[in-house]
Amino acid sequence: MFTTLIDTDALARHLTDPRWVVVDCRFTLTDVEAGRRAYDAGHIPGARYAHLNEDLSSRITPHSGRHPLPNPAILSKKLGAWGVDETSQVVVYDDSFGAMASRLWWLLRWLGHDAVALLDGGYPKWVREKKPATTDKPSIHPVTFAPHLHPAFWANAAFVEQVVKDNAFLVMDARAEERYRGDIEPLDKIAGHIPGAVNAPYEDNLDISGEFLPAEELRERYLDLLSGVPPDQAIHMCGSGVTACHNVLAMEHAGLPGAKLYAGSWSEWITDPDRPVARGE
Repeated sequence: MFTTLIDTDALARHLTDPRWVVVDCRFTLTDVEAGRRAYDAGHIPGARYAHLNEDLSSRITPHSGRHPLPNPAILSKKLGAWGVDETSQVVVYDDSFGAMASRLWWLLRWLGHDAVALLDGGYPKWVREKKPATTDKPSIHPVTFAPHLHPAFWANAAFVEQVVKDNAFLVMDARAEERYRGDIEPLDKIAGHIPGAVNAPYEDNLDISGEFLPAEELRERYLDLLSGVPPDQAIHMCGSGVTACHNVLAMEHAGLPGAKLYAGSWSEWITDPDRPVARGE
Protein backbone atom coordinates (compact mmCIF):
# COMPACT_ATOMS: atom_id res chain seq x y z
CA MET A 1 0.00 0.00 0.00
CA PHE A 2 1.34 3.42 -1.00
CA THR A 3 0.24 6.14 1.43
CA THR A 4 2.36 9.23 0.71
CA LEU A 5 4.46 9.19 -2.47
CA ILE A 6 4.89 6.82 -5.40
CA ASP A 7 7.49 6.96 -8.15
CA THR A 8 6.80 6.79 -11.87
CA ASP A 9 8.25 3.30 -12.30
CA ALA A 10 6.00 1.82 -9.62
CA LEU A 11 2.92 3.39 -11.19
CA ALA A 12 3.92 2.21 -14.68
CA ARG A 13 4.08 -1.37 -13.43
CA HIS A 14 0.46 -1.17 -12.21
CA LEU A 15 -1.28 0.66 -15.06
CA THR A 16 -3.32 -2.43 -15.95
CA ASP A 17 -4.07 -3.43 -12.34
CA PRO A 18 -7.86 -3.11 -11.90
CA ARG A 19 -7.43 -2.32 -8.22
CA TRP A 20 -5.47 0.84 -9.02
CA VAL A 21 -7.25 4.12 -9.77
CA VAL A 22 -5.31 7.07 -11.19
CA VAL A 23 -6.71 10.61 -10.91
CA ASP A 24 -5.45 13.60 -12.88
CA CYS A 25 -5.77 16.77 -10.77
CA ARG A 26 -4.17 19.34 -13.05
CA PHE A 27 -5.55 22.81 -12.41
CA THR A 28 -4.51 26.43 -12.77
CA LEU A 29 -5.95 29.02 -10.38
CA THR A 30 -5.87 31.77 -13.01
CA ASP A 31 -7.43 29.63 -15.78
CA VAL A 32 -9.90 27.17 -14.31
CA GLU A 33 -10.32 25.17 -17.53
CA ALA A 34 -6.59 24.78 -18.26
CA GLY A 35 -6.35 21.50 -16.37
CA ARG A 36 -9.25 19.93 -18.23
CA ARG A 37 -7.78 21.03 -21.56
CA ALA A 38 -4.43 19.52 -20.57
CA TYR A 39 -6.15 16.26 -19.61
CA ASP A 40 -7.97 16.13 -22.96
CA ALA A 41 -4.67 16.72 -24.77
CA GLY A 42 -2.98 13.80 -23.04
CA HIS A 43 -2.96 11.97 -19.71
CA ILE A 44 -1.74 8.82 -18.00
CA PRO A 45 -3.68 5.81 -19.36
CA GLY A 46 -6.73 5.07 -17.23
CA ALA A 47 -6.66 8.40 -15.41
CA ARG A 48 -9.93 10.11 -14.45
CA TYR A 49 -10.03 13.90 -14.22
CA ALA A 50 -10.85 15.74 -10.98
CA HIS A 51 -11.56 19.47 -11.19
CA LEU A 52 -10.50 21.46 -8.12
CA ASN A 53 -13.49 23.80 -8.15
CA GLU A 54 -16.18 21.39 -9.32
CA ASP A 55 -15.13 18.10 -7.68
CA LEU A 56 -12.76 18.85 -4.81
CA SER A 57 -14.45 21.93 -3.32
CA SER A 58 -17.94 23.07 -2.42
CA ARG A 59 -19.68 26.32 -3.31
CA ILE A 60 -18.11 29.54 -2.05
CA THR A 61 -20.13 31.49 0.52
CA PRO A 62 -19.64 35.02 1.92
CA HIS A 63 -17.88 33.55 4.96
CA SER A 64 -15.89 30.76 3.32
CA GLY A 65 -12.51 30.65 1.70
CA ARG A 66 -11.96 30.22 -2.02
CA HIS A 67 -12.03 26.40 -1.87
CA PRO A 68 -14.34 25.19 0.90
CA LEU A 69 -14.20 21.49 1.72
CA PRO A 70 -16.55 19.43 -0.43
CA ASN A 71 -19.59 17.76 1.10
CA PRO A 72 -18.33 14.30 2.15
CA ALA A 73 -21.41 12.50 0.81
CA ILE A 74 -21.16 14.22 -2.58
CA LEU A 75 -17.42 13.57 -2.86
CA SER A 76 -17.91 9.94 -1.81
CA LYS A 77 -20.48 9.48 -4.57
CA LYS A 78 -18.02 10.92 -7.11
CA LEU A 79 -15.25 8.66 -5.86
CA GLY A 80 -17.52 5.65 -6.32
CA ALA A 81 -18.35 6.85 -9.84
CA TRP A 82 -14.59 7.02 -10.52
CA GLY A 83 -14.25 3.40 -9.40
CA VAL A 84 -12.74 3.99 -5.97
CA ASP A 85 -13.71 1.68 -3.12
CA GLU A 86 -11.98 0.35 0.00
CA THR A 87 -9.84 -2.05 -2.08
CA SER A 88 -8.44 0.66 -4.38
CA GLN A 89 -4.91 1.95 -4.47
CA VAL A 90 -5.38 5.55 -5.62
CA VAL A 91 -2.62 7.58 -7.29
CA VAL A 92 -3.07 11.32 -7.80
CA TYR A 93 -0.98 13.60 -9.99
CA ASP A 94 -0.75 17.08 -11.49
CA ASP A 95 1.77 19.19 -13.40
CA SER A 96 2.56 21.59 -10.54
CA PHE A 97 4.80 19.51 -8.26
CA GLY A 98 1.85 18.16 -6.26
CA ALA A 99 0.44 21.58 -5.36
CA MET A 100 -3.05 20.65 -6.62
CA ALA A 101 -3.10 16.84 -6.40
CA SER A 102 -2.14 16.86 -2.71
CA ARG A 103 -5.65 18.27 -2.09
CA LEU A 104 -7.23 14.99 -3.24
CA TRP A 105 -4.60 13.05 -1.30
CA TRP A 106 -5.71 14.88 1.84
CA LEU A 107 -9.43 14.57 1.06
CA LEU A 108 -9.18 10.81 0.68
CA ARG A 109 -7.32 10.53 3.97
CA TRP A 110 -10.00 12.72 5.59
CA LEU A 111 -12.61 10.30 4.27
CA GLY A 112 -10.73 7.37 5.80
CA HIS A 113 -8.99 6.01 2.69
CA ASP A 114 -5.28 5.55 3.47
CA ALA A 115 -4.22 3.85 0.22
CA VAL A 116 -3.60 7.04 -1.73
CA ALA A 117 -0.27 8.38 -2.95
CA LEU A 118 0.97 11.38 -4.90
CA LEU A 119 2.98 10.72 -8.06
CA ASP A 120 6.38 12.20 -7.23
CA GLY A 121 7.49 14.50 -10.04
CA GLY A 122 4.00 14.45 -11.52
CA TYR A 123 3.02 14.44 -15.18
CA PRO A 124 6.11 16.42 -16.32
CA LYS A 125 8.42 13.64 -15.07
CA TRP A 126 6.14 10.99 -16.59
CA VAL A 127 6.41 12.70 -19.98
CA ARG A 128 10.17 13.29 -19.67
CA GLU A 129 10.64 9.58 -19.14
CA LYS A 130 8.54 8.84 -22.25
CA LYS A 131 6.08 6.74 -20.30
CA PRO A 132 2.72 6.04 -21.97
CA ALA A 133 0.11 8.73 -22.43
CA THR A 134 -3.27 8.75 -24.15
CA THR A 135 -6.20 10.96 -25.04
CA ASP A 136 -8.65 8.09 -24.52
CA LYS A 137 -11.16 8.38 -21.69
CA PRO A 138 -11.06 5.45 -19.26
CA SER A 139 -13.69 2.74 -19.08
CA ILE A 140 -14.91 2.89 -15.47
CA HIS A 141 -16.86 0.35 -13.46
CA PRO A 142 -18.72 2.37 -10.79
CA VAL A 143 -18.55 1.06 -7.23
CA THR A 144 -19.62 2.24 -3.79
CA PHE A 145 -17.21 4.33 -1.76
CA ALA A 146 -18.02 4.15 1.96
CA PRO A 147 -16.45 7.08 3.85
CA HIS A 148 -15.14 6.86 7.40
CA LEU A 149 -14.74 10.52 8.20
CA HIS A 150 -11.91 11.88 10.38
CA PRO A 151 -13.21 15.26 11.63
CA ALA A 152 -10.05 15.80 13.69
CA PHE A 153 -7.96 16.07 10.51
CA TRP A 154 -9.01 19.68 9.97
CA ALA A 155 -9.44 22.88 11.97
CA ASN A 156 -11.87 25.75 11.55
CA ALA A 157 -11.22 29.46 12.01
CA ALA A 158 -12.53 29.49 15.59
CA PHE A 159 -10.06 26.77 16.58
CA VAL A 160 -7.18 28.60 14.92
CA GLU A 161 -8.14 31.86 16.66
CA GLN A 162 -8.08 30.01 19.96
CA VAL A 163 -4.76 28.16 19.58
CA VAL A 164 -2.67 30.69 17.67
CA LYS A 165 -1.85 32.37 20.99
CA ASP A 166 -0.98 29.02 22.57
CA ASN A 167 2.68 27.99 22.37
CA ALA A 168 1.57 24.35 22.45
CA PHE A 169 0.35 24.73 18.83
CA LEU A 170 1.99 26.06 15.68
CA VAL A 171 0.28 27.44 12.57
CA MET A 172 2.36 26.99 9.40
CA ASP A 173 1.59 29.08 6.30
CA ALA A 174 2.50 27.31 3.04
CA ARG A 175 2.32 30.41 0.82
CA ALA A 176 5.38 31.99 -0.78
CA GLU A 177 7.38 34.29 1.47
CA GLU A 178 6.30 37.50 -0.28
CA ARG A 179 2.62 36.62 0.17
CA TYR A 180 3.15 35.63 3.80
CA ARG A 181 4.86 38.97 4.49
CA GLY A 182 2.08 40.84 2.69
CA ASP A 183 4.39 42.36 0.07
CA ILE A 184 2.03 41.14 -2.67
CA GLU A 185 -1.36 39.42 -2.79
CA PRO A 186 -2.43 38.22 -6.25
CA LEU A 187 -5.49 36.22 -5.21
CA ASP A 188 -7.08 37.59 -2.03
CA LYS A 189 -8.44 41.01 -1.07
CA ILE A 190 -6.18 41.52 1.94
CA ALA A 191 -2.44 40.84 2.19
CA GLY A 192 -0.57 39.50 5.20
CA HIS A 193 -0.74 36.50 7.50
CA ILE A 194 -2.27 35.26 10.74
CA PRO A 195 -0.36 36.68 13.71
CA GLY A 196 1.80 33.97 15.24
CA ALA A 197 1.89 31.81 12.10
CA VAL A 198 5.30 30.85 10.72
CA ASN A 199 6.13 30.73 7.02
CA ALA A 200 6.70 27.24 5.59
CA PRO A 201 6.54 27.55 1.78
CA TYR A 202 5.46 24.27 0.25
CA GLU A 203 8.05 24.66 -2.54
CA ASP A 204 10.73 24.04 0.09
CA ASN A 205 9.56 20.40 0.25
CA LEU A 206 11.02 19.91 -3.24
CA ASP A 207 14.42 19.50 -4.77
CA ILE A 208 15.58 21.29 -7.91
CA SER A 209 13.95 18.65 -10.14
CA GLY A 210 10.52 19.19 -8.58
CA GLU A 211 10.51 15.93 -6.66
CA PHE A 212 10.13 15.69 -2.90
CA LEU A 213 13.25 15.87 -0.77
CA PRO A 214 14.29 12.63 0.94
CA ALA A 215 12.24 11.80 4.03
CA GLU A 216 15.22 12.46 6.30
CA GLU A 217 15.65 16.00 4.94
CA LEU A 218 11.94 16.71 5.24
CA ARG A 219 12.00 15.47 8.81
CA GLU A 220 14.90 17.80 9.64
CA ARG A 221 13.09 20.73 8.00
CA TYR A 222 9.86 20.25 9.91
CA LEU A 223 11.45 19.46 13.26
CA ASP A 224 13.32 22.76 12.91
CA LEU A 225 10.08 24.62 12.10
CA LEU A 226 8.18 22.91 14.91
CA SER A 227 10.79 23.94 17.51
CA GLY A 228 9.53 21.39 19.99
CA VAL A 229 5.81 21.56 19.15
CA PRO A 230 4.46 18.01 18.68
CA PRO A 231 3.67 17.18 15.03
CA ASP A 232 0.02 16.50 15.86
CA GLN A 233 -0.31 20.07 17.14
CA ALA A 234 0.80 21.63 13.88
CA ILE A 235 -1.88 23.34 11.79
CA HIS A 236 -1.20 23.90 8.09
CA MET A 237 -2.76 26.69 6.05
CA CYS A 238 -2.23 28.52 2.76
CA GLY A 239 -4.42 30.77 0.62
CA SER A 240 -7.44 28.48 0.33
CA GLY A 241 -6.59 25.11 1.85
CA VAL A 242 -5.04 23.51 -1.24
CA THR A 243 -1.24 23.85 -1.21
CA ALA A 244 -1.22 23.47 2.59
CA CYS A 245 -2.04 19.78 1.94
CA HIS A 246 1.44 19.52 0.35
CA ASN A 247 2.94 20.28 3.76
CA VAL A 248 0.67 17.80 5.53
CA LEU A 249 1.82 15.15 3.05
CA ALA A 250 5.48 16.10 3.48
CA MET A 251 5.24 15.75 7.26
CA GLU A 252 3.48 12.41 6.89
CA HIS A 253 6.18 11.19 4.51
CA ALA A 254 8.82 12.37 6.99
CA GLY A 255 7.31 10.26 9.76
CA LEU A 256 5.69 13.23 11.51
CA PRO A 257 1.98 12.38 11.31
CA GLY A 258 -1.11 13.98 12.78
CA ALA A 259 -0.93 17.60 11.57
CA LYS A 260 -4.24 19.37 10.93
CA LEU A 261 -5.35 21.38 7.91
CA TYR A 262 -6.93 24.79 8.42
CA ALA A 263 -9.23 24.18 5.50
CA GLY A 264 -10.54 27.74 5.07
CA SER A 265 -7.04 29.22 5.31
CA TRP A 266 -6.19 32.86 4.57
CA SER A 267 -9.09 33.50 2.17
CA GLU A 268 -11.55 32.50 4.89
CA TRP A 269 -9.67 34.24 7.72
CA ILE A 270 -10.00 37.65 6.05
CA THR A 271 -13.79 37.40 5.59
CA ASP A 272 -14.15 38.53 9.22
CA PRO A 273 -12.78 42.07 9.72
CA ASP A 274 -12.39 41.41 13.44
CA ARG A 275 -9.73 38.75 12.86
CA PRO A 276 -6.22 40.17 13.22
CA VAL A 277 -3.81 40.50 10.32
CA ALA A 278 -0.02 40.75 10.52
CA ARG A 279 2.48 42.05 7.95
CA GLY A 280 6.22 41.56 7.60
CA GLU A 281 8.31 38.73 9.04
